[in-house]
Amino acid sequence: MLKQYPTLRYILQRGVWYFLTFLVAIAINFILPRLGDRNPVDIMMAKASQGLSDEAVKEKRESFEKEFGLIEVTAEGKIIHDANGKTVKVSGFNQFLNYLKMTLSGDLGKSIQKYPKNVSDIIIEAVPWTLALQFPSILLGWIFGNVLGALAAYRRGVFDRVIFPMALFMSSVPFFVFGMVLVYWFAVVLGWFPAMEAYSGALNPSLSLEFIGSMGYHYVLPFFSIFLILAGGQAIGMRSMGIYELGTDYIKYAKWLGLKETKILSYLFRNAMLPQLTGLALSIGSMVGGALITEMIFSYPGLGMAMLTAIGSNDYTVIQGCTLLVTTSVLVANFSVDIMIGFLDPRVKAGMQMGGK
Repeated sequence: MLKQYPTLRYILQRGVWYFLTFLVAIAINFILPRLGDRNPVDIMMAKASQGLSDEAVKEKRESFEKEFGLIEVTAEGKIIHDANGKTVKVSGFNQFLNYLKMTLSGDLGKSIQKYPKNVSDIIIEAVPWTLALQFPSILLGWIFGNVLGALAAYRRGVFDRVIFPMALFMSSVPFFVFGMVLVYWFAVVLGWFPAMEAYSGALNPSLSLEFIGSMGYHYVLPFFSIFLILAGGQAIGMRSMGIYELGTDYIKYAKWLGLKETKILSYLFRNAMLPQLTGLALSIGSMVGGALITEMIFSYPGLGMAMLTAIGSNDYTVIQGCTLLVTTSVLVANFSVDIMIGFLDPRVKAGMQMGGK
């Protein structure tokens, strides 16, 4: 039946592979924090056991272990003890099954350092800041870089000799280095912009013009620290693809027919843009590295700062939640681009149709 719908078959095949990748990511996300020798309950007990009797400390520990699914409980929720009075530990495999069930249901557990606050609440507070910074800078950087790259490939000459070295330089600079350079020159030396935070510490978040203006003022340096590097990388890729397309027969034929320059450039941009869509998905993945590091440099209250705080305090549940969210975002972005290319690229559509025969 699916042979009659090659596009649907292609989407389902890709979806299965991405779902399997998601399950592998969940498994790795579960295993990595448990490779260390730090027990999250020990971290919590260091604060919660002060001033308590030995019996109260034992009950408190068992309560935490029950909360994090580390010990066996009855159907009624009572803790199970062995013949020696010790709690019965949950096996690693059962812990993983419980973790998988909770994750698929949207329950990321509770924070260790901010107990009893839910990890999902911490992420919900941080994600809007990350989206407000990352989405515009990545999208505009992708558009601006591709336009410059297409112009550099088509115009060549002085235009190319100026744009190409600048784009090559920007694409080779690490996010954290460029961010620190911007902070040093424009915040410390010139004093034009603030060095950190997302808004003035004297203000409370609101929809007032004063708060929005403060956000925009603090937004400038973090935005350009991501935008310029991504634009440089996309310009290099589009320039290479544009030069390749200029040597193809359809461009030569279009010039021979005397088509307008803008029309030829639109053909060039459309065909060279398809591989760049994959670059857009990979740019979203850059939030894991460069863009999140940018948040740490500027103390921006997004997902990057949440992860940095969690790492510094050994808050494993928050680390797991943040990394899982980023991994899921990258997978969804790549899957969306795969589907988009399947619809936009006639070569992929032809391949799907031939595969269905």
